[in-house]
Amino acid sequence: MQKTVWITGASSGIGEALALEYAKSNANLILSSRKKEALEVVAKKCQTSSNKVFVAPLDLADSSNFETIISKVRSQFDRVDILINNGGISQRSLVLETPMEVDRRLFEINYFGTIHLTKLILPWMLETGGGNIVAISSISGKFGFPLRASYAATKHALFGFFETLGLEHIKDNIRTTMVCPGRIKTNFSLSALNSKGETTNEMDPGLANGMPASICAHRIVKAVRKNKREVWIGGKEILMVYFHKYLPWLFWKIAPNIDPK
Repeated sequence: MQKTVWITGASSGIGEALALEYAKSNANLILSSRKKEALEVVAKKCQTSSNKVFVAPLDLADSSNFETIISKVRSQFDRVDILINNGGISQRSLVLETPMEVDRRLFEINYFGTIHLTKLILPWMLETGGGNIVAISSISGKFGFPLRASYAATKHALFGFFETLGLEHIKDNIRTTMVCPGRIKTNFSLSALNSKGETTNEMDPGLANGMPASICAHRIVKAVRKNKREVWIGGKEILMVYFHKYLPWLFWKIAPNIDPK
């Protein structure tokens, strides 16, 4: 059966790579982010002779028009089989120097905007027999890391919400997948907020040398297809997840000495 996939943060990075990956199987696509023109470029790349691609711009920081956007999507598609909550923003600032305005903005985008959209789409999924809901967290959603306190907190929060959702609807054919990327080669760090709430416009060396987004996307699609509940994707940095879980003394010895960028 031809799947219909809704991807947020689809204008670049992992989101764009996911759209291209799903297009290979002729999936119908709903592409969302704040950047309409960039979305339209991605949409053209994903268009095939047998799929439908719909651009649905939205800002996760402003959920006031989510219901209107969903109504437009419902006029185009009879169901959403897979919702991938990929949109988000990062941070590069010390706890001591980060004002509450930055903390709240990160939560508004990464957490509140994401769960609000999910809560509005979930009843539609239930009406049509279920579906897969994917949340792109981070390995920073498994442990804290310097310069990312608020970002890590939002990613930890996603685990609590989506694991609970999955448990509540396990009998309704709703499957949740938590994805924890490590260092993936994207421009994600360029839009990270500093202590003044401004974008850093700096590329982290770790991301610049990270796993290609296309490989990450392929692994995500495979994990969703297999109904994996959690998947960690990246290079040797993924070892830190294992250390934190099984050898915490080693994690606390290594983590303070890692270059946070």
